[in-house]
Amino acid sequence: MTPLVRPPRLAPGARVAVVATSGPVPEERLAAGLDILRAWDLEPVVAPHVLDRHPDFPYLAGGDAGRAADFQAAWCDPEVSAVLCARGGYGAQRMVDLLDWDALRAAGPKVLVGFSDITALHEAFAVRLGLATLHGPMVAAVDFLKNTRTQEHLRATLFEPESVRTITSGGAALVPGRARGVTLGGCLSLLTSELGTPHARPGARGGLLLIEDVGEEAYRIDRILTQLLRSGWLDGVTGIALGSWEGCGPYELLREVLVDRLGGLGVPVVEEFGFGHGEGALTIPFGVPAELDAQAGTLTLQVPALV
Repeated sequence: MTPLVRPPRLAPGARVAVVATSGPVPEERLAAGLDILRAWDLEPVVAPHVLDRHPDFPYLAGGDAGRAADFQAAWCDPEVSAVLCARGGYGAQRMVDLLDWDALRAAGPKVLVGFSDITALHEAFAVRLGLATLHGPMVAAVDFLKNTRTQEHLRATLFEPESVRTITSGGAALVPGRARGVTLGGCLSLLTSELGTPHARPGARGGLLLIEDVGEEAYRIDRILTQLLRSGWLDGVTGIALGSWEGCGPYELLREVLVDRLGGLGVPVVEEFGFGHGEGALTIPFGVPAELDAQAGTLTLQVPALV
């Protein structure tokens, strides 16, 4: 797997766009998140449709066309250095096909930040633009608003990426060992639902896979991983880091599923790596060459996440 193009880091005073690609955004949480960005000496610009509500589907932040237009305009604005997603939920898959990928490519590399449903965009940006992205907290997410560790790790990644070259989780090895590869991943159920689309890579060969999920019972995680195994998508993966599994049932049972489904791959696997839907979530760059040490619980980037 080839490393992807890394976008430039942010500088004080940078203009950043906040967009809603997926679910509806609570106005009070958005306001609190914008205050944090301003305290970092950033200039946040809220896209026109961020607070919209879909007239028929309450789980969407407005119509697909409006969400796509917001994203397109934000990315193609030459004064915008980064596009930050306001929240996840569901809906990115409905708008991703409406984007003009030639125009996005012409706009040049920029920083994209988000997780959960934004996994669909991480995959699309890797496949269609060859661009590294950040699996990180969203502007109106509760963890970003309340957790200092989450805030500081994202801030350091954006402004001083060389200071977070080694990401330490404190997690334990399910399968010990070290492995090198290019980082990829995201929300497990989204990765699986993207298979077979024009925006998804054919497999994880040569990659360090970082996965997590929320609200999926153990048998569903079993089913998803079994599909990835049967389809060959996991063939050639070099190592696996497991993030948070909020609302996925008793963790003791889920751990057994993870060991059963992933232990036979013969690659290092580390659990509780501290990214995703859990408290104090770390920012993980996708598309960057790195080394995973399962016993130490570390991911060491060979280059900073941003240039």
